[in-house]
Amino acid sequence: MRPRPRPWTAPALALLVTAAAVLPALPFRTGGPAEPAAAAGRGGTPHTEARHVVLAVHGGAGTALRRQDTDARTEKAYRDGLADALRAGQKILRGGGDSVAAVEAAVRVLEDDPLFNAGRGAVFTEDAGHELDASIMRGSDLAAGAVAGVRHVRNPVSAARLVMERTRHVMLAGEAADAFAARSGLTPVTQDYFWTQKRWDELMKAKNPRTTAAARDGSMTGTVGAVALDGRRGLAAATSTGGTTNKMAGRVGDSPVVGAGTYAKDGNVAVSATGQGEVFIRGAATATISHLVEFGGMDVAAAAHEVVMGRLPKLGGTGGVIALDAQGTYAAPHSSEGMLHGYATADGRIVTRVFPDEAAGRR
Repeated sequence: MRPRPRPWTAPALALLVTAAAVLPALPFRTGGPAEPAAAAGRGGTPHTEARHVVLAVHGGAGTALRRQDTDARTEKAYRDGLADALRAGQKILRGGGDSVAAVEAAVRVLEDDPLFNAGRGAVFTEDAGHELDASIMRGSDLAAGAVAGVRHVRNPVSAARLVMERTRHVMLAGEAADAFAARSGLTPVTQDYFWTQKRWDELMKAKNPRTTAAARDGSMTGTVGAVALDGRRGLAAATSTGGTTNKMAGRVGDSPVVGAGTYAKDGNVAVSATGQGEVFIRGAATATISHLVEFGGMDVAAAAHEVVMGRLPKLGGTGGVIALDAQGTYAAPHSSEGMLHGYATADGRIVTRVFPDEAAGRR
């Protein structure tokens, strides 16, 4: 007499067959640190930019400053902008402040500097206005705040922090975000506060029908961001931008999107991104880097390189990130021609990178 089949047998066999098909594709390790083989060979080898870093900032990825075309005054202005931001965040950390306060302080300095595409130096939309985006994230509990499309906030990163700390939401947008910022004590500014000749000229160039697509893309630079590691090993990240020149009114890029432009998790990594926002959103860039570190066993340099140099270009976009892990290891890969960035170490040293050939291991 043949035994009757048990009701759970067929589903169990199906599950085993599915697992057998999937297992070969999973990144299992046989021991020791993960090998960055998947990332190697795609635009260079992953490399660590620096160690013992407590704070890093970026001033955007895009067309590089070229030594032969950059006068000493311009070079100094960019270096001073990055260094001033680093000093502002460094002061917070040295005073015992946390990483959230440090990244906010650093980004505020960059927002106030008209050289960068955030705050004061924000680019123009297609209708000659300014719409700004920002986000901030705390690694201890994954709390985050963001604003999108604000038109009257001098320092959007501070508005983003207020959203994180004073509301039950993550993102506020448009007029409601402007109103919330004003109610919360941030003094509003008029649109002409953001006007600069440089950004106006870029808008006129972008609207000129004789301007090539490559030339229009080449002017897309300047998003700012910061990552920090405080004395309690807490990680935080923040990002702020004016968007892209001649963007549609209402367009929102990756900068205010948690997991795309900004991400931080204690014990893991803090990341701020800059580049072609739509691609960073589609590729969930910063969250993917965090997940590759946490679940894929990669170190921060390999994970950042895999996403920036390997995955995002396949989606049709370029850019870069600054990434800092819980041990103070710092990576700054970029697939764009250049990326302005700098960092401060635990012993107080401040380093700025404004030319492509300055990067350790260059891309």
